[in-house]
Parts: sequence; C-alpha cells; structure tokens
Amino acid sequence: MNVFLSYILLGLSLAAPIGPINAAQIDRGIRHGFLHSWLIGVGAVVADGVYMLVVYIGVVQFLETAFMQTFLWFFGCFVLMYTGIETFMNAGKINLEYVRGKEPLVKSFFSGFFMSISNPLTILFWLGIYGSVLAKTAVVYDTSQLVLYSSAIFIGLLMWDIMMAGVASSFRKYLTSRLLVVISFLSGLSLIGFGLYFGVQAFQNLFG
Repeated sequence: MNVFLSYILLGLSLAAPIGPINAAQIDRGIRHGFLHSWLIGVGAVVADGVYMLVVYIGVVQFLETAFMQTFLWFFGCFVLMYTGIETFMNAGKINLEYVRGKEPLVKSFFSGFFMSISNPLTILFWLGIYGSVLAKTAVVYDTSQLVLYSSAIFIGLLMWDIMMAGVASSFRKYLTSRLLVVISFLSGLSLIGFGLYFGVQAFQNLFG
C-alpha cells in the first residue's frame, strides 16, 4: 500500500508544476465553471496516457527523430498560440454573470488533449520520468503490479486535475469582475508565452 501511495504522490507531483495546462484550467474554470476546467485536465491526462503507452511498448525511437520533434514543436506552438490569443481576446467579455456551460464540453476536452499531446516537453517528460519508473518497476514487479502502479500515477494526475478545477471554478464566487478579467489576461499571456517558446524551439530544431 505504501508503494501504491508513493506512485499516487508521484502523479500529483508530475501534474503540479505550472504550465500551459494549468493556465488553461484556471481560465476555463473562471470562464465556464468546474466541468470545463476538469475536462481540460482530463484531455491532458488522456494524452499523458498515450505517451505512457508509447513508452511502455517501446516506440520512442520514432518520436526521437528530428522531423517528429520539429513537427511537434510547431504544432504545439500553433495550439498554444491559438488558445492563448482566444483566451486573451475573450478576457474582456468576462463578468460575474457570465453563463457557464456556454462552450461545448467536448471543446474543453480536446483543448487539453491537443495542448498536451503536441507538447514535446510532455514526450521528454514521460520518457525521462515514466521511462525510468518503468525500468525500475519492471525489474522488481510483475506485469499486473506494473499496471497497478501505472494506474496509481493516473490517480494522482486526476486528483490534481479535480483540485485545480475546483479551485479555478471557485474563484468566480469570490473575485470581482475586474480581477477575473486580469486573471484571464494573464492566463492568455502565459499560453502565448509558452507558444512563443515552442516556436523558438521549432526554428532552432529546423535551422540549428
């Protein structure tokens, strides 16, 4: 049980660093409420699951090619810039009476999924973290326990997702309209900043 809990803690710690997903969750929670914010995180967790599976079945060589890395940097740049600009442009439209659920729930899910799946840092992250965890766990435990402990990482990721969605959606109850707009502006700028960083990395890969 202690080992299982340690893997849940690992999942929590993997999700906690502030990045584009957390920034998007904060904005979506303020703008549309808990479900939209939660589904951003669920989409990201599904993308994490795809990469965990990729690491597990050992097809990482394909993702390590220069072409794929450059493509993913560019795609990640596009997704983050689009989401950031949309967030930034809509920030001034927020007020405390803003209708929740106006945006389709499926859009929130796919926003989180594409932001995570197109992020080369996610690939490197899972190759480094999950790859090393997998190597260590495979030596000590059998396949069923490997699946169990991988599930524990997912539980940790989803717990963080629920906490972020709860905090973000709760902000709307206590903050003024002006502060909500400021937070949304900052969230949009954060996403645009991450997008620019991805774009720079893409050009360096292409012409470096």
